[in-house]
Amino acid sequence: MSRPLPVALAQATPHPIDGSISDFAREVEALVADFPEARFVVFPELHLHGTRTPPRQRTAELEASAEPLNGPRSKVLAQLAGDLNIWLVPGSVCERGENGALYNTALAFSPEGRLAAWYRKIFPWRPYEPYRPGDRFVVFDVPGAGRVGFAICYDVWFPEVARHLAWMGAEVIVNPVMTTTSDRAQELVLARANAIVNQVYVVSVNTAAPTGTGRSLVVDPEGRVRVEAGEAPTVLTDVLDLDDVTRVRRYGTAGLNRMWDQFGPADDPLELPLYGGRIDPARWKPADN
Repeated sequence: MSRPLPVALAQATPHPIDGSISDFAREVEALVADFPEARFVVFPELHLHGTRTPPRQRTAELEASAEPLNGPRSKVLAQLAGDLNIWLVPGSVCERGENGALYNTALAFSPEGRLAAWYRKIFPWRPYEPYRPGDRFVVFDVPGAGRVGFAICYDVWFPEVARHLAWMGAEVIVNPVMTTTSDRAQELVLARANAIVNQVYVVSVNTAAPTGTGRSLVVDPEGRVRVEAGEAPTVLTDVLDLDDVTRVRRYGTAGLNRMWDQFGPADDPLELPLYGGRIDPARWKPADN
């Protein structure tokens, strides 16, 4: 049984922070016109917020561009997704929380024209980012395909994020990135590692040169790179068969390793003093979709 998810990943230069949201709408419309079979469209982290100044000097600029989740920006993006009949992930945005705090928040808008999921970055890149950390992992369902989880940029350096998303049933981890520094090479390794150890797809979408370092990619549940970009602006397309996750978990990575079936009913819990908790064999397997 196939569960296809046609994706279009926009490795793009940032939208000007003072640009019109209508300009972004035209950018998305043009992408969909060029790739009409794409049903799931993703842009990089903070794509709508530009990069005029170095990270340490951007706080005031980001504060000024922040909006609440139900603000005018989200309303336009929701209508855009509905009009184009796509799942739209416009990267992440600066969110003004109900407590006045600033969050780096990934958004997913459904083909029905609604905000279907939102996720606040749990691991802001400190000391450079001014955001308050999020407090929960987020997954959402794409009908007919499967379950998707969010991890924003630096989140992937912390294996707890990908592991929790997979445990919550995610079959694809969408990772919007704005990496402008020399550590993109390490991020590519982490994308493959997170895919391998959790048997999930990882979709990492970075900002294009000259602002970012590009090299967006799609990794399959066995850690193979399906497609990878260079540094220039481009659109990566692919069709992810989410049933591959089911296959790999059933038969094993390379036909061998079935990590989610590691424990048996007679195994004792393993204490995890780092977390003040434990691995309970009875709770090890991922959630059913």
